[in-house]
Amino acid sequence: MARRVSCRPVSVRLLSVLLVVALAPVAGAAEDPLTPWLQARVREHIAYFAAPPPEATDAPAIAGVSSLWRERPAGYSGLPRFTPPTSLAPLIRAVEAGVVNITTVGPGAVAGAVKRSTGSGFVLTPDGLVVTNNHVVANAQGPAVYPSGSGITPGKDGPREVPVQQVSVRLADGREFPAEVVGRDASTDVALLRLNGAGLGTLPAVYLGDSDALEVGDWVVAIGNPFGLDHSVAHGMISAKERVLGVGQFDDFIQTDALINPGNSGGPLFNMKGEVIGVNTAIISEGQGIGFAVPINLVKDLLPNLRENGKLERGWLGVVINEDGADATATAPVVKDVYRGSPAAQAHIRPGDRLVAVNGRPIGSYLQLLRKVALLAPGTEAKLTLLRDGGTQEVSVRLVARPAQEATEGLSSRGGSSANDLGLVLRDLTPEVAAPLGYESFLGALVSGVVPRSPAEQAGLLAGDVVMEVNRRRVKDAAGVKAALERGSAGASILLRVQRGDALQYIAIAR
Repeated sequence: MARRVSCRPVSVRLLSVLLVVALAPVAGAAEDPLTPWLQARVREHIAYFAAPPPEATDAPAIAGVSSLWRERPAGYSGLPRFTPPTSLAPLIRAVEAGVVNITTVGPGAVAGAVKRSTGSGFVLTPDGLVVTNNHVVANAQGPAVYPSGSGITPGKDGPREVPVQQVSVRLADGREFPAEVVGRDASTDVALLRLNGAGLGTLPAVYLGDSDALEVGDWVVAIGNPFGLDHSVAHGMISAKERVLGVGQFDDFIQTDALINPGNSGGPLFNMKGEVIGVNTAIISEGQGIGFAVPINLVKDLLPNLRENGKLERGWLGVVINEDGADATATAPVVKDVYRGSPAAQAHIRPGDRLVAVNGRPIGSYLQLLRKVALLAPGTEAKLTLLRDGGTQEVSVRLVARPAQEATEGLSSRGGSSANDLGLVLRDLTPEVAAPLGYESFLGALVSGVVPRSPAEQAGLLAGDVVMEVNRRRVKDAAGVKAALERGSAGASILLRVQRGDALQYIAIAR
């Protein structure tokens, strides 16, 4: 018979060491308000592991009435390896100051009316950056129009426009600040605000956590302003991760049973370390206890973009991913093709490479890759980790702006016409195309797209130009341009005559 060996003494010694480390003061460091609470939890776990093993304390089950069920005797210590949660009051006291209430004012559906809405948010930086939902502040735009004689704006000539405070943010201590929208994005439902006024610089900013490290069953706390009830707290757990709701390519939500109601939108979802791991965003109206939050790691990738550009300027890598079969969704995405002149081509990424991480964060599907790259602004340098020939490599790529959909037709590394070798995407000037542009039909070939970093872009060609001559040969459509290019000498420069608006000019393109 195999011998059963208890490892509890080893666990006790190990946890005793951890307890000493957890309880040891850090020289010169300020006392974190959560430290005593976390240390108390460590003591609870130490006490549990220091107790005799479960076999020694778990009494035999007591049969219930008619032996239909079984019960444990009174005083039973509880389930092995499980410590029930205790009061969350210390955690809430430590983080609630960073949660804010947001009120927006904007024009209503009826002329002369105004619409007020409320939501929640959290302080991101001590100098006054605040995160909330896009739909909380989307209505705050333009001056409000008040009817004359309303008592709000006196006037004699009917309605007149007056400036109003569009967004106001109130802290837990009662201070209130006007705010402006720095940037917002509807596809992720995230907005970044900046507070204005005196007293900025020492605001109670929250800490951000790692939403990728969450597990189903982890305890979470939601704090917000549901139905105007200031700083209401709800406690629950992570019900699911990567929940798809059918709202777009950034469909990646944390599901929680912590109560989220109207007014909670934009508020933080905290883990048990007092870190924000999600932005509360949506609920299912038909059910209760089913709420959704945007993962904070997605928000981290988006925030620099919103701060610099005011909106989501999507970066572009320039790869085609193999989406055939389960391999494309169950494992790291495999590169099927690389667009010529793209950032991926510049970084020497090849078909067959398997992309496993972006900036050190693992990716396991095409959609994850798309989300992580699209959230990075053009010009951002990203680190890609890939598998090639059984080994791991890391490459740096500088993302560019995502080209128009039609422009990507000219980027494929397989096949393509001579016009595409130059980075031109052409279409015929049919009557339907020419009339809105003010051109004659079949005057030439319309440039509908220019490939980034291509010879055509470097020569200065723009979408909307009309190519009328190629090497002094008259052309009237895209096929004529292609034929004229094929008659040219390989490696020779190409001279195009282009109409741009009312001006005619010659443009030379070096092959």
